[in-house]
Amino acid sequence: MYAFQDHYPENLSHCYGCGSQNPHGHQIKTEWEGDETVTRFRPEPFHTSVPGFAYGGLIASLIDCHSTASAAAAMYRQEGRSMDSLPAFRFVTGSLHVDFLKPTPIDAELVIRGQVKEIKGRKVVIESQVWARTVMTAKGVVVAVQMPENFGT
Repeated sequence: MYAFQDHYPENLSHCYGCGSQNPHGHQIKTEWEGDETVTRFRPEPFHTSVPGFAYGGLIASLIDCHSTASAAAAMYRQEGRSMDSLPAFRFVTGSLHVDFLKPTPIDAELVIRGQVKEIKGRKVVIESQVWARTVMTAKGVVVAVQMPENFGT
């Protein structure tokens, strides 16, 4: 099974969070798991805020890129199209809200789970949660806006 990001056109694959063409980025991979979207990510030692815990900016960026990828997948799913069909759906962040609930351990695989809350025109609202082991450490809401076709060209 391909991750959502595997279908991004090369010219739109440079994002720090999800771009396969960015060797310094997170290069996250997101997939459907039932009606939820799921990303798995293992923090590196350089993602530290204080010893033993992940930097909050990392958590926010994971929620952000997980959610914009989820928005694209949701739009394809709503239209009954495969993610490699054209025109491509790509989304940018219109709004990002993150609540940090507990410190996120750096030595655990993080699982980001997202739910599509609304699709309205060019806007998709995604709610996501970050889990470390069995603990939800953060949650967020992203309003993702469909990117114009000429954006990034």
